[in-house]
Amino acid sequence: MAEILVLYYSRTGSTAELARQVCRGIESVPGATARLRTVAPVSAASEGPAKPLPSEGPPYATRADLEQCAGLILGSPTRFGNMAAPLKYFLDGTGDLWLSGALVDKPAAVFTSTQSLHGGQEATLLSMMLPLLHHGMVLVGLPYTEAALSATRYGGTPYGASHAAGSDRARVLCAEEQQLAQALGRRVARIALRLGATR
Repeated sequence: MAEILVLYYSRTGSTAELARQVCRGIESVPGATARLRTVAPVSAASEGPAKPLPSEGPPYATRADLEQCAGLILGSPTRFGNMAAPLKYFLDGTGDLWLSGALVDKPAAVFTSTQSLHGGQEATLLSMMLPLLHHGMVLVGLPYTEAALSATRYGGTPYGASHAAGSDRARVLCAEEQQLAQALGRRVARIALRLGATR
């Protein structure tokens, strides 16, 4: 069974909903399963270590989750065209995995949510790819053979799944955003299975 790690940070719930849709896509592929994990929040002030379990939602990710996964899909809200600090902080602590090559040749993809339609989705997705490239991962995007990519009026890019939540964060994922998030999960799962068969 190829286990795909869906690792995200979400503050208002939009990125978490994208993560659930990505998991649906993964779980639709025979021989693949999703492992949903989040990261602990961080702040400028030292508040002590994070609780071992979040008060709600999936558990916090560990290095073992990364080592054991057959593929990785990262999600973050957009912060000025970049990933949110908690996800960056978690990734910054993976130097030992980089040294050991634990993630080399595993497929990876990214997804994001913004308030506004032009709020930096593509810049965020590209910035999230950089540490994955340094880890030697194989990046997976969304090809235009996905019909929803040409039909979407809100989120969705060839760089990864995305969602535009609106300034009041009231807009739920539209049908195309859901389809693209699921397609991203399916694509990573299928590629992980193919790559695993050649190892």
